[in-house]
Amino acid sequence: MSSLKRFTGPRRQRGAIGLMAAVTLGLALLLMLVVVDSGRLYMEQRKLQRVADNAALEAVSRGGNCQAGLSAATYAGQSATRNGFTVDAGSTLTTACGSLTTEANSLRTFNADPTQSAAVRVVATHTVPISVASGIGALFTPGPINLNTQLSATAVAAAPTPPRAQLSIRSTLVTVNSANSPLLNALVGNMLGGSLNISAVGWNGLLNSDINLLRYLDQLAIDLGVAAGNYSELLNTQASLTRLIQTAATVVQANGATADVLAALGALQVAVSSQIPQLKLGDILKLQSGAASTALDANLQLFQLMQAMIQLANSKSAVAAVVPANLLGLANVTIKVKVIEPPQFSAVGDPRLAILEPKGANGIYVQTAQVRTLVSVNLSGLSGITGMTNALLGLVSSLTPTLNSVLSLDLAATINSVGCLLGAGCQQVDPEVLPTARIDINLELGGAKAYVTNYSCPTDNAGSKSLTVHSESSLADIKIGQIDPSTVFSSSTEPVVTPVPIVDLGIWTCHKILGIGSCGPARTAFAAGGIGLKVDSALGRSQTGPNVGRDLLYASSTPPFPTPPNVNQAPSYQNAAPTNNLVNSLSGAIAGISLEVYQPVNANLLGSLVAGAGGLINGVTSLIMPLISNLLSPLLDPLLNSLLATLGINLMDVEVGANLTCGQTGRAYLVI
Repeated sequence: MSSLKRFTGPRRQRGAIGLMAAVTLGLALLLMLVVVDSGRLYMEQRKLQRVADNAALEAVSRGGNCQAGLSAATYAGQSATRNGFTVDAGSTLTTACGSLTTEANSLRTFNADPTQSAAVRVVATHTVPISVASGIGALFTPGPINLNTQLSATAVAAAPTPPRAQLSIRSTLVTVNSANSPLLNALVGNMLGGSLNISAVGWNGLLNSDINLLRYLDQLAIDLGVAAGNYSELLNTQASLTRLIQTAATVVQANGATADVLAALGALQVAVSSQIPQLKLGDILKLQSGAASTALDANLQLFQLMQAMIQLANSKSAVAAVVPANLLGLANVTIKVKVIEPPQFSAVGDPRLAILEPKGANGIYVQTAQVRTLVSVNLSGLSGITGMTNALLGLVSSLTPTLNSVLSLDLAATINSVGCLLGAGCQQVDPEVLPTARIDINLELGGAKAYVTNYSCPTDNAGSKSLTVHSESSLADIKIGQIDPSTVFSSSTEPVVTPVPIVDLGIWTCHKILGIGSCGPARTAFAAGGIGLKVDSALGRSQTGPNVGRDLLYASSTPPFPTPPNVNQAPSYQNAAPTNNLVNSLSGAIAGISLEVYQPVNANLLGSLVAGAGGLINGVTSLIMPLISNLLSPLLDPLLNSLLATLGINLMDVEVGANLTCGQTGRAYLVI
């Protein structure tokens, strides 16, 4: 018995070990199968990823885009074919263009936008048999068994970051005090069609605050429901001025804006009239087509952004701002201001494209607003008018006997020599001095403009970068005379100026016998002609740039902006053009007013005789001209020094800011 028990235990153990060995071998075979099968799927995925990577890199390297022609998709497909990938029912290749956004966690995100080609995304899919493990799992899953699975690979490639240049244009208005804040309130409020009351502290808060353009556009996209990162669509989306201002308030509040700044922005929103139409931000801000979103990562002066929006709104509406003359220290004067063409205060893009066509679609171009100002002066209430009236009376007293004599002789030839004696009609000149007491002054400012013409970036650390900018400033024209207020602010036609009559040589028709009788019943104005004054001329044009002898006046072998800061830094500012004295130009134009002689209403010899009487006019011109200049020049000086500076279009106080970020070198690379 003891011998039987001794051999029973190990025999049973040998059976257990064999079973364990069989299970272990089966498990090893299963694991090996899983490893081999997983390796197969891994190699398929790796091959598919290589196809997507190469396709994305080739689409970018060959300058592919998603505009008409779909060249990016074509280039990607050609690359995939060369790498053995065939598009069929089980395999697809999808190409998309767009831009990249770097989130707060420093992770890149692809934003699809067919209008941009800063980055290209390729998604490749391929159907392969499922793994053994998946097949075994499918056996225990209800429903039909699918023995295939779809692999997917995504690649996003981008070209090396191109150079980016930015221009901005601004007024040098740096502070607002309690003396000129009422003028700002009146002017801006009238341009918005409402009432505005912002303190000097509030205005200075706007002047001293910056707003990040990229953050502003991202917030505006949220507020308007536009897809994130699609800045081209955003700039062309209609929005109310109230919404544009509110978005700015949201952004600066998040950055810790003071209560005065937020109150000023709130006051601007309240002042916006319901007559202001919807606006497009792209009318004042230009982002070059295809530019990366990082080009928008720049700070702007908050006052400058608000000023550009308000001027855009005024140009789109029928509102003409009426400025109280008492705020400018003027009397008997009415001043109206209208923005004819809005400013373009900032432009960002690739200077390589801009220099090919500086004023074309890819140009980096900025300009101030084109503003038309109508100043109507009531001459009868001005000091010094008496002296001019006396001078004119002296002029007509010399002309009247001559004209009466000429008229009598002329009538004798056409009626009879004793017409008046027999009761026939005869004529008598009756001059009037300053029959119209109003004179209009129209100032149309073409403003300042600037655009990129060249740039340079160092190929190594030995050189320095530079940006060449052509800039101009000009006063479009000045018109002095009589102007129809209903047509002066048309954006399609220029206002028409007619001479201001200062002497009306009217005629009475008389019926007398032996000197006894009456004249009348009506006086025919300007029947014998008259004298008037008018100015219509262009003034104050100046330019800067490198191409002397062609279209520029400023000579320099050094680019105007050496070593400009990067785009996301504070710009380097310079005057738009060499300073010239615009006020002196205007005063010179006024001093150069020439008197014009009206022809009589009837075509007869009287016309040439009155024109021949110009010698009498020249005799008093030296007396009248200083009087007129002394009346008009004091009106223009405060107008330019105060009103136009407030608008930010004072030509001598315009600065152009420049930024340049040199791009990367090398070839296309994978970013996601």
